[in-house]
Amino acid sequence: MGEIIKNKKYMIKTWGCQMNVHDSEKIAGVLSSLGYQAVDSEKQADLIIFNTCCVREHAELKVYGNLGRLKKLKEQRKDLMIAVCGCMTQQEEVARHIARRYPFVDIVFGTDKIHKLAGFIANAKLTGSTIIDIEEDEEGSIIEDVPVEREEGIKAWVAVMHGCNNYCSYCIVPYVRGRERSRKKEYILEEVKRLGQSGYKEVTLLGQNVNSYGKGSSDRVDFAALLRKVNGVDGIERIRFMTSHPKDLSDELIYAIRDCDKVCEHIHLPFQAGSNSILHRMNRKYTKEQYLELTDRIREEIPDISITTDIIVGFPGESEEDFLHTLDVVERVRFDSAFTFLYSKRSGTPAERMEGHISDSVKHERLKRLLYLTERITAENNSTLRGEVLEVLVEGVSKTHSGRLTGRTRTNKIVHFEGHDSLTGKLVNVRITDPQSWSLFGEALNE
Repeated sequence: MGEIIKNKKYMIKTWGCQMNVHDSEKIAGVLSSLGYQAVDSEKQADLIIFNTCCVREHAELKVYGNLGRLKKLKEQRKDLMIAVCGCMTQQEEVARHIARRYPFVDIVFGTDKIHKLAGFIANAKLTGSTIIDIEEDEEGSIIEDVPVEREEGIKAWVAVMHGCNNYCSYCIVPYVRGRERSRKKEYILEEVKRLGQSGYKEVTLLGQNVNSYGKGSSDRVDFAALLRKVNGVDGIERIRFMTSHPKDLSDELIYAIRDCDKVCEHIHLPFQAGSNSILHRMNRKYTKEQYLELTDRIREEIPDISITTDIIVGFPGESEEDFLHTLDVVERVRFDSAFTFLYSKRSGTPAERMEGHISDSVKHERLKRLLYLTERITAENNSTLRGEVLEVLVEGVSKTHSGRLTGRTRTNKIVHFEGHDSLTGKLVNVRITDPQSWSLFGEALNE
């Protein structure tokens, strides 16, 4: 990793999905192994890293705004190093734009280059010029044994695969994260085993589409089989995963969720749109009817499961009738929560070139109606939990109330209750006394 650097401090700012968060944990692991210490303040940091997201324009604009703000800080402190990485920089035109528009940035690197960070730092210091490395590694290669610095000792992200082969017409991810590559099961199980031995209680297995795990691999282990193997690891008490694509969620995976005692009764299953014509334009490879049949099949095997989703409003060509199909899916599935997004043009995607782009006013009006419906259903679902006793993994003291603890149920609902912080990291039975729209309040039974 290079020579140890003493008394140096770093700060990482992360935008985007759980995979980006996990990448930042790896960046922190590399920097810690070099002797850097984490700080929360840009003014205290000797190295500032922006880990970026390009899924939506708003996230990109935030990155550019924050970079512009750092110019003055760099002028004041010539020895300050600034690096930009993540999905934005994996686009060559964006990486070159950053180097031109923000010449005070020292390092620009791609999503598969975290293991080279020590060399980037050394070369930037030696040459005084911007180091850019966004070239894709050899296809199929995954660098193992990159150190990981996790913020808490209770829950952990574990990547099981990288990249995506789905090429949804609105999505830039396959172009910036590359084709699907699955980690060998031995590496995954060893990482989970170490986490269990270190006291972690919960792991979340990550992939752009975990249902594709193992395809093309010599291991001949699919995701359902991997779940069963992880379920047997000592120390770990809860297993989650995300994200599943509806087009290839198998019966075997449903049975694994049902049968494995550590796998939580929660699945995130984006449907994105309810109209078959819009789903076709999105290249989602399933129909509204197939999605509804799938959720019925899941609930038949796992009656108490929580289903959450992603929904895009205002995709090009979406008519009022198309949007009503989306509302119909929400009404029929009754999601426990939904992440809702206005369609955002992404340069280089097929959707950008489609006809029929929707006006902002129509998109916002439809989003308002969708939010009203999803929030009503979430509140109704939660109201049925009044008086129920739920198992809660305590994550720590509430950020808004020092006398309360916060945790999550197996179905991924947030619960607040009074208790001592010594319960952090423990599984506690909580009776729900006040279910609200976005969280549940209760009282501990076995403190």
